[in-house]
Amino acid sequence: METKRILVTGGTGFTGGHLVRRLLSKGHEVIVLDNKKGIVYDELEGLGARISIGSVTDKKLVERLVEGCDTVQHLAAAFREINVSKSLYWDVNVNGTRNLLDASQKYKVKRFVYCSTCGVHGDVKDPPAPETAPINPEDYYQYTKYEGEKVAQEFMKQGMKISILRPAAIYGPEDPERWLMLFKRTASGTFYMFGNGKATYHPLYIDNLVDAFELAMEKDAAIGQTYLIADEKYYPLNDLVKEIGKVQGKEIRIMHLPFAPLWLAAATVELICVPFKITPPIFRRRVDWFRQNRAFDISKAKRELGYDPKVDLRTGLERTAKWYKEFGYL
Repeated sequence: METKRILVTGGTGFTGGHLVRRLLSKGHEVIVLDNKKGIVYDELEGLGARISIGSVTDKKLVERLVEGCDTVQHLAAAFREINVSKSLYWDVNVNGTRNLLDASQKYKVKRFVYCSTCGVHGDVKDPPAPETAPINPEDYYQYTKYEGEKVAQEFMKQGMKISILRPAAIYGPEDPERWLMLFKRTASGTFYMFGNGKATYHPLYIDNLVDAFELAMEKDAAIGQTYLIADEKYYPLNDLVKEIGKVQGKEIRIMHLPFAPLWLAAATVELICVPFKITPPIFRRRVDWFRQNRAFDISKAKRELGYDPKVDLRTGLERTAKWYKEFGYL
């Protein structure tokens, strides 16, 4: 296998850290750009990654890091922070993507992988959704990620070898945020489900996603293409919660509560907190988890890339639970 010099943006975060570790293990030279150190900074530096702390909005820094690279894996994003301006999302997710593509074009980068999100499809009305399903972003994060896709498409038309990935609900060890709440809320054996629990959710174990990042930068079939990336199966929320309970040795009793009062409470809390730049304890985007469908058709990635999500839900949940327990999160 040919070794490459690869820039990974967002490389000290949860997803980026796993990707950087994998690339280093394959003998690649890895350069990392992130706006903060994250929990894996020291480990990645010890493994040989060259890490710069900064922003994709810094054109000079971006040019310096891209120069000499064979591949750019662009994972960095402004991600669903409540008390930040829309201009920050645009600067990072759209202008930052353009900065990287400008530099990659200038220095003749051979492959560019842009990490978008399955959220650009919004609430899936006709599951499972393929890549051609309607685009319906439901928050500004999702909107700006899709605008970033449009920027990538511009450069594709100019002949750059670019691939776009839309990951589903990423989880796994070293993630102290995304799925931890679900593990904590099932730890007692009782889970309060707002609504009927029939909305679907599509997990994506981190190792399966990293496989997809590797395939996207290696396979010629990926050039100029967009792929939804997820695990083999999606689940009704009722079933997902029960599976999370099982890996903690719990038989989950689901208590169903009406959704509407929760949504109204979240909207009210946002109205009170946001003007004072206080992070709301609950907010509409988070509670919409109980009613929005996330279910995707990954057949294109399987057919064209040879993508094969090897880690199933039970194995992924067991590994995740073990990490949470070892590091004191559970």
